[in-house]
Amino acid sequence: MLHLLLLLLLLCCLAPPAHAHKPSDSYLSLTVDGTHIDGQWNIALRDLDFAIGLDGDGDGRLTWDEIRAHHPAIAAYALRHLTLASAQGACTVAVVEQLIDRHTDGAYSVLRLRADCPGAITALSVGYRLFAELDPQHKGLLRLVHDGRTSSAILDPEHARQTLSLAAPDRLGQFAAYVKNGVWHIWIGYDHILFLLSLLLPAVLAAPGAPAASLRAAFVDVLKVVSAFTLAHSLTLTLAGLQLVALPSRWVESAIAASVLLAALNNLLPLFRGRRPLAAFAFGLIHGFGFASVLGDLGLARASLLSSLLGFNLGVEAGQLCIVALFLPLAFALRATRLYRGVFSGGSAAIALLATVWLVERAFDLRLLGG
Repeated sequence: MLHLLLLLLLLCCLAPPAHAHKPSDSYLSLTVDGTHIDGQWNIALRDLDFAIGLDGDGDGRLTWDEIRAHHPAIAAYALRHLTLASAQGACTVAVVEQLIDRHTDGAYSVLRLRADCPGAITALSVGYRLFAELDPQHKGLLRLVHDGRTSSAILDPEHARQTLSLAAPDRLGQFAAYVKNGVWHIWIGYDHILFLLSLLLPAVLAAPGAPAASLRAAFVDVLKVVSAFTLAHSLTLTLAGLQLVALPSRWVESAIAASVLLAALNNLLPLFRGRRPLAAFAFGLIHGFGFASVLGDLGLARASLLSSLLGFNLGVEAGQLCIVALFLPLAFALRATRLYRGVFSGGSAAIALLATVWLVERAFDLRLLGG
């Protein structure tokens, strides 16, 4: 069990900084009209550069001329990894225009699509394999519109082909997909995990270096911290997801890194000792904007967005509770050992160091570590 705690901390500390928060996503929006489909597919330029090489001069910066020169290659690569079909057979898909747009995590190539199907579309089958050979964690967020109704789906290697009914969208299936995506997002959100662990490490200590008297006391402390964090990020996730409040992505990502740094330093210096629930609430407000970046770029209709927000938030909470359930009994059992004191101090220092690197990278748009 001790090895499990150390492994968790080690994995978090060795996490690739490029994916410390925002995973690789693309955004596919399709509008069905009879036998025709008009669509828009937003794909991150950083992902396309990795897949097919857009940076012609190798200077680490993409120019419009470099991107435009690769338009045929971008279109060919994208279309090789997307299929659309109706009940009557495969649809013919073409890229009719390419543009550039900015999302919360950088520049995206915008592919305007036109598809013609052999018959009237009552259910659309979507086959999605974009970057499957390069990044098994990549997801495609699909928005399907027909006759004023909007449905959505999350496409990944495990669910690479899905069929969506135009007459009766599978609301329960969509909700479950966003719950799962919320769980996955917290589990690969290394900055969120390290922030939570930094706040949880003192929970089994009644005072610096002194073990807590009972598991109940430790549980109450954890409950206060996690509840404050949950309330705060749920609030800003909803506000940002409904596009009522928006902050620049670099500010949000930098503030998240700063929150990890301060939470870890608090274990080494008395910054807000005794007020960890208040700190969890304050920083949770910022983390909520980070969670919302996954959904905000998709542009779901209001009814679908509310359902997606609820499912995603429940998934985040479920993933968070799994971490707490794993951590608390183990930490309590080891709380009086010299090894736990070493993990408490050494782990907090390691987290603070990694968060400092993230903060510098995000604030100044630098790359200090590979990934």
